[in-house]
Amino acid sequence: MRIRSNSFENGQPIAAEFAAGQADGFAPNRNPHLAWDDVPPGTQSFALLCIDPDAPTVPETVGRDDMQIPADQPRTDFVHWTMIDIPADLREIAAGSCSDGFVQKGKTQPAGPAGARQGSNDYTGWFAGNPEMAGQYLGYDGPYPPFNDSRAHRYFFRLFALDVAKLDLADGFTAAQVFRAMHQHVLAEAIVHGSYSLNPALKQ
Repeated sequence: MRIRSNSFENGQPIAAEFAAGQADGFAPNRNPHLAWDDVPPGTQSFALLCIDPDAPTVPETVGRDDMQIPADQPRTDFVHWTMIDIPADLREIAAGSCSDGFVQKGKTQPAGPAGARQGSNDYTGWFAGNPEMAGQYLGYDGPYPPFNDSRAHRYFFRLFALDVAKLDLADGFTAAQVFRAMHQHVLAEAIVHGSYSLNPALKQ
């Protein structure tokens, strides 16, 4: 199975159009275009995850003018998109069809392919302590890495072909729950990734 995007080239920078944040604040936050083919026989649905594996692990270093987050600081995953029950006959998601703009406190009913369900992303936890921003963030919310991070972040769009039509998950599910639910049901996986940085010292 193969996946590609007309919105960015594999391994290359992602435009601010598809990010949640840019240098002067929130960005257009449109989901990128994705298309796939060479789907394995027996596929009954797809699951889609977008994960940044470069999120800092020391919150006190984020967003500070007096320091750069070291590139070798230990990193963790930050989930930007979780979608399941994508119909088996679907082969493309148009740019901006699932997200077009950043919604304070999160999108409650994000748009998406008919029949598909979208779960929580990690902005739900990130904004939990901020009364102005706290809420459940469902669907796609794009890159918004710290401006003082000396590492460019990577964003992996991972598509899984599954041998079941639906995953048994309650609304508001997380990526961790998706991984558990689709265990032993994955027929194939395809990945495309791009990068994004708000650090002026890094060339995009």
